[in-house]
Formats: sequence, structure tokens, C-alpha cells
Amino acid sequence: MTREVWLDFLRVTACFLVMVVHGTEPFYLGGDGTLVLTATDAYWVSAFEALARCCVPVFLIASSYLQFPLHYATADFFKRRAVRILIPMLVWTLVYALVWGEPAANLKGLLLNFNYAAGHLWFVYMLLGIYLLMPLLSPWAEKVSRRELEVYLGIWLVTTLLPFVREAAGGQPLLIFAADGLPAAAQFPLWGEASWNPYGTFYYLSGFIGYLMVGLYIRKFLPCTKSVRYLGWTLFLLGFLAIFSGFLGRMSASSDTFPIAGAVNLAVGWEAAIAFCGLPVVLSAVGLTLAFRHCHSERSEESPFYRHLVLPLSKAGYGMYLCHMLVLAPVSAFFRSWLGLGTEGVLGGWTTPVQILGTALCSFALVGLAACLLQRIPHIGKYLMG
Repeated sequence: MTREVWLDFLRVTACFLVMVVHGTEPFYLGGDGTLVLTATDAYWVSAFEALARCCVPVFLIASSYLQFPLHYATADFFKRRAVRILIPMLVWTLVYALVWGEPAANLKGLLLNFNYAAGHLWFVYMLLGIYLLMPLLSPWAEKVSRRELEVYLGIWLVTTLLPFVREAAGGQPLLIFAADGLPAAAQFPLWGEASWNPYGTFYYLSGFIGYLMVGLYIRKFLPCTKSVRYLGWTLFLLGFLAIFSGFLGRMSASSDTFPIAGAVNLAVGWEAAIAFCGLPVVLSAVGLTLAFRHCHSERSEESPFYRHLVLPLSKAGYGMYLCHMLVLAPVSAFFRSWLGLGTEGVLGGWTTPVQILGTALCSFALVGLAACLLQRIPHIGKYLMG
């Protein structure tokens, strides 16, 4: 199979954007759960979330583009995924359980879910669920026509509006899960949902399954033209504006004075505007993918920058995702203690963006180097980094 060079650039960018997202979170998650110190911080947090929130869906689109429909037998597919995805996830899950919090309680909790101290591991559980569906959907994906796939994508796009429909119908922001993972306020029921049935009309065609179809559609039916590239940047800009205004608007509606502080449910309500399967993030993720698909030349694969930097980081990207919080958390704490906080920091209004970008860049460099080295360990590197 010919290597899709543009996907390597896309995955490395998405990996960096993960660092940006997690470098931004301390500026609205803190105190008793929610803490935004200044109006300046509110703007910067909204801007960086709008820029980077598409990172997780981009990973899924890239995976779909390469693997869906399946290129080999189901048993072989699951064997490959076990080595590439499952075993490294189990290794790093145990590392986080032993390093952060109470090891005994963490290990016991792993029987039911991921360690909430390492909250980013939720992504792997979702990804494994998508992989379980791939063999079932692959025969359809091989034969689906453009028109048929567009119909299903259209239905899925409607479901990306459901979080906002629920909010409008219920009269308040949705609080689906609190920081400890326990259910908070119930969702407003829609189209067949009830206390005895959470599986409404659109349940099975909503969520991350849509990104699987997006990757398929881009590969099978979208041409590589400049107009598609311009469409990509347009969609990304629209997504950016929608995420920025939605997140900032919810923060501003919470209080007209700063600092804004409260329980974690307050921040969870703001995050309804940046839901991974909400339309604003969909626009951003699809747009970035289309833009990157057309932003490379035939000589890119031969360039030293690609061969010695982008390609190794792309191959180690999954491992970087798994282990990055072990580095990013102390790096973020260092920048916050060194530069201070908010407009009272040593750089005034620029303190927060410098901290976020500094945290992301330093973490990306350190984690990337460590992941590439670990991946090269004979025999066990693939079980650590995927």
C-alpha cells in the first residue's frame, strides 16, 4: 500500500493539538472544579480550544481513511489491533494507575473503566468500540454508492445538532458526566428516549461512527482539487468561529465578573459547546482533514524533514498520546509557577497564551523524543508505543 504522506503530517499536527487542548484545560478547570481568573483568560481559553478541539476526531478520520473497509480478514485485523492498540493501552493504563492517585483503588477501578486521573484514555475505549464495528460495516462500505453514503452522512450531521436541541428543549446546559465520571443531570429525552429506553431513533447513527463514514467518503469520492482544499479551510474557519463563540458565550453567561469559580459541573456545561460529536467540532475536524489532504507535494516523501522528523513522530503518535500526560502535567505546573497566573503574571495579558503554547511545545518535543526512542527498543517497543 502506498504511504499517504499527508496523513503523517495530519497525525503529527493532531498530536500537537492534543497537547494544546490539555495545556489549555488548567486555565478553566481548577479550584473546586471550575476556575477562570480573568476575562483575558476566557478569550485565550476559547481561542485555543477552538483551534485544537478537532484533534481527536481527526485521529479517527485518519484511521478510517486507511483501514475502512478492512483490507484483510477479520481475525487478522483484530490481531493487528491488539498489538497496535490494546496492549500499549493496557501497559500505560497500569502505569497511570500506579503513578497517580491511590494504586489499590485505581487497579480495582480498572475492572470497570479507565483511571479518571488519566482521563485522556477514554479515547482508546471509544476507538476499540469503533474497531469492533468495522468488520460488520466493511461489506457495506465496499459497495456503497456516493449518493447512499451522502444520505447517511446527512442523517449523522443532523445528530450532531442534538446536543443543542436537548439544551434548548431542557432550558439549561447539559451536564452528562461530572469529573469523577458519575452521571450528573439527566439528558432531555428525544424521539423514543425515556427512563426505560435510552436508545432513541438516532442513537445507532450518532457519535463517532460518523467520522468513520467521513474518512470513507473522503477517500472514495472527494477529488484532490484546489477547490476541495479551499472548502477545507473554509469549514475549519467556520468550526473555529462556532467553537470560540459557543465556549466563550457560555462562560460569559455564567457570570459578568471574574474570576468565575464553581463546581466542575459549571465547566462541564460550557463543554457542551465543544462536544467532539457536535457540529462545530465536526466542521473543524473535516475542514482540517481536507485542507491537509491537499497541502503536500510529491517531493515531501523524500525531504529530510519528513523522513527524519514527521514520519517517526507519526509512527509513534499513538504512544505519544498514551503517555503524554505524564510529561505535560509537570511541564504545565512549571510554566504556571514560573510565569505566574492571569494578567498578574510576568507577561501581563500574554502570560496565559505563552504558558499554553510553551506547555504544548515542550511536552510535544519531550514526549516525541521519548516515544521514538521507546518504539525502537527491540522486541518490546511495539508493545509500548504501538
